[in-house]
Amino acid sequence: MKKNTGDFKTDLEQLLQKGNIIRLKPQGFSMYPLFIPGRDEALIQQVPVTSLKRNDVALYRRDQGILVLHRIVRVTANGYYMTGDNQYEIEGPLRPDQFRGKLIAFVRNGKEISVRNPVYRFLSALWLLMLPVRPFCFRLTAFLRRTRSK
Repeated sequence: MKKNTGDFKTDLEQLLQKGNIIRLKPQGFSMYPLFIPGRDEALIQQVPVTSLKRNDVALYRRDQGILVLHRIVRVTANGYYMTGDNQYEIEGPLRPDQFRGKLIAFVRNGKEISVRNPVYRFLSALWLLMLPVRPFCFRLTAFLRRTRSK
């Protein structure tokens, strides 16, 4: 008898709704350096949307259907505004019904690091404060890379 393991599909949203903490490996570089694709893992838990605040990293579903893990830039009466750590464009407003969970920890090199870790909290808050100057930072690092490679 042949097992067909390729058809198994996990519904992450159902797991979150049932109270599970899910582990996922974020794809892409939008949250670099917090997440390095293929290496780091995110631990996500469903939380009341009303508990989400500035600097939290939240999992949400865009109207186009894709799940995204980005940082909350601000919360207003109109909704939530998000950006990736490796981006400077702000997306929003997002509606409360679009949110699926919140980052509670991440795994790097086999070590679990809580988002309550003081070093993480300090660095992530500092990077969020630097949002207005990120375009300059990105251009500067690109310039430095080009000059070093010559």
